Amino acid sequence: MAVYNYDVVVLGSGPAGEGAAMNAAKAGRKVAVVDSRREVGGNCTHLGTIPSKALRHSVRQIMQFNTNPMFRQIGEPRWFSFPDVLKSAERVIAKQVSSRTGYYARNRIDVFFGTGSFADEHTIEVVCANGVVEKLVAKQIVIATGSRPYRPLDVDFNHSRIYDSDTILSLGHTPRRIIIYGAGVIGSEYASIFSGLGVLVDLIDNRDQLLSFLDAEISDALSYHLRTNNVLIRHNEEYESVEGLDNGVILHLKSGKKIKADAFLWCNGRTGNTDQLGLENIGIKVNSRGQIEVDQNYRTQVSNVYAAGDVIGWPSLASAAADQGRSAAGSIVDNGSWRFVDDVPTGIYTIPEISSIGKNERELTQAKIPYEVGKAFFKGMARAQISHEPVGMLKLLFHRETLEVLGVHCFGYQASEIVHIGQAIMNQKGEANTIKYFVNTTFNYPTMAEAYRVAAFDGLNRLF
Repeated sequence: MAVYNYDVVVLGSGPAGEGAAMNAAKAGRKVAVVDSRREVGGNCTHLGTIPSKALRHSVRQIMQFNTNPMFRQIGEPRWFSFPDVLKSAERVIAKQVSSRTGYYARNRIDVFFGTGSFADEHTIEVVCANGVVEKLVAKQIVIATGSRPYRPLDVDFNHSRIYDSDTILSLGHTPRRIIIYGAGVIGSEYASIFSGLGVLVDLIDNRDQLLSFLDAEISDALSYHLRTNNVLIRHNEEYESVEGLDNGVILHLKSGKKIKADAFLWCNGRTGNTDQLGLENIGIKVNSRGQIEVDQNYRTQVSNVYAAGDVIGWPSLASAAADQGRSAAGSIVDNGSWRFVDDVPTGIYTIPEISSIGKNERELTQAKIPYEVGKAFFKGMARAQISHEPVGMLKLLFHRETLEVLGVHCFGYQASEIVHIGQAIMNQKGEANTIKYFVNTTFNYPTMAEAYRVAAFDGLNRLF
């Protein structure tokens, strides 16, 4: 058994693992990364963020082609199968793997492909695909192994028509009807993707409102647009059983309903990838969802072992995971790069997309903060009209007295890009973080960013 010595060993090469490895390497530490795949990138690149967003982009282009009057003059609406659309995602994945492989090489980071587990608090044993075992000894270790879809034991995921959000990427046909169980972020995104391909979707939600953490007006807008695209949303429902047939799937609900479809997609919760890490060998315990508890420095119960990304739970976003990994390494190398990652924008890649940061109306009302609202509807924006993207709005929430921006909520075209302007202003001090900034700043015209100016004027006009 070969033994290698490092300053830092990182388990996982997704956003959190990459962030930790790069920060430690740039601080002069000798770093190794262990990943169970034969390529870097983690679930984010291979199964989650990248493929689903690439899928969404292609579907959105198809929808635009089929609804834009100019394109309709070229010919009849085009139909694309799910496997055909998935090919575009595969090309993006290959490019991402290539880029990220280059990052590790340039920073002289050793990458081991195999299953890593703790022998003790300073030793990782890596079982490679060919059966060879490598031993990595390190001063500090960062766990960044990500998560996978939660699978209840009473659902047969080996059935050819029952999928989770990982295995759905192997779907070899386009179903006429699909049941999506779980109306969280992933379920809502896939509901948009499949409905955009003309598939009838039953979206099962065990709550009474879609994505209830969002501003209520944004949640209502998403519900409306999903319904207009043949998504049937069923609230306050829980599954009793999932019955796989030769020609489809029947979902039995506790309410007594039975729903049949060609395919079934489970999108209800995720589990941390910790079961193969040998954490019992070093005394680290996980919760019922396989997640590891950390302190504000991303340190676990074992002083030299850190954790970051989806494996620690909230907020389970690729962007936050990268910053958490970088911060965990910052705690190790003490180079001033540490911060506790908490105030992050929400990006939901439905069609249309959603993004927000800060407080929503419900939270401000409950806190008895005197606020006002400013809105800009995209249907009146020149850039949205040019782009044939009239659906959506920008909503600003600000303090009535100080005019401080308290929340930014966007629904529609380029929402996940637009929100960052508001995010930057909210992080400023003094008058620079008030709604007056948008009134006293000249924006390019025509742009989607101009929505901030329109919304700011709308809000100020409500004051008296």
